Amino acid sequence: MKNIFLVLSFLASAGLSAQDVTMLIKRADSLEAALKESPAYETFKQVLKIDPRNYYSLWKCSELCSRIGNRQKTKESKIDYFKAGRIYAETAIKVNPKQADGYYALSVAMGRKALIESGNERIKAVKEIKTNADKAILINPNHGRAWHVLGKWNYEVSNLNSLEKAALKLLYGGLPKASLKESIHCYEKAKQLEPVFALNNLELAKAYHRNGEELKAIELLRQLPFLPPKTEDDVRIREEGKQLLKKLED
Repeated sequence: MKNIFLVLSFLASAGLSAQDVTMLIKRADSLEAALKESPAYETFKQVLKIDPRNYYSLWKCSELCSRIGNRQKTKESKIDYFKAGRIYAETAIKVNPKQADGYYALSVAMGRKALIESGNERIKAVKEIKTNADKAILINPNHGRAWHVLGKWNYEVSNLNSLEKAALKLLYGGLPKASLKESIHCYEKAKQLEPVFALNNLELAKAYHRNGEELKAIELLRQLPFLPPKTEDDVRIREEGKQLLKKLED
């Protein structure tokens, strides 16, 4: 009789934990939708205290670390967030290696960190960033944000200086195939899949501008203020777009 009571108690607590996880995820999603990313992040972390293998919460924590980290004031604080983002994403991949979001989140965390690192550190990350974004797209060809990562990767790698290209060639035995044309293709694919992704629209406008396609860049930048905000960064993105538009129209 005692054993039956223990089993029933365990099942009841397990059911309660499952309910708690569902409720917390719903709350975290609502907070993120309300552009309250730090509270959303903390709520997803509460989920992981109950269920450390919760795949959705793992990759969302990674994605939010990359966003929140990018807004930090110091390089050290940024790097701390990006490192945490990498750990969350790598754990998500271990939990479910057949889903795309973990690979996407890992490519973002690595990419954000690489952009603020020194030349050598940035070069070392080049191959892994693309590898993970490619894996995400192989699993889910309609993953708009993974296409955005590939657009950014092509844009940055094709814009490396001669010393960085020499280091890349030395490290990997050759230069990766990266071009502005491919960057535009990837950004356009991301736009097709996620038309209200403000950051992608801004980066695509920059790529058009760099490619001499000023009218396309201007058209995108004029649309930017009318996109519904999806992240805390969208205010900054709109302002950056406004400044670029002013420069192109002058």
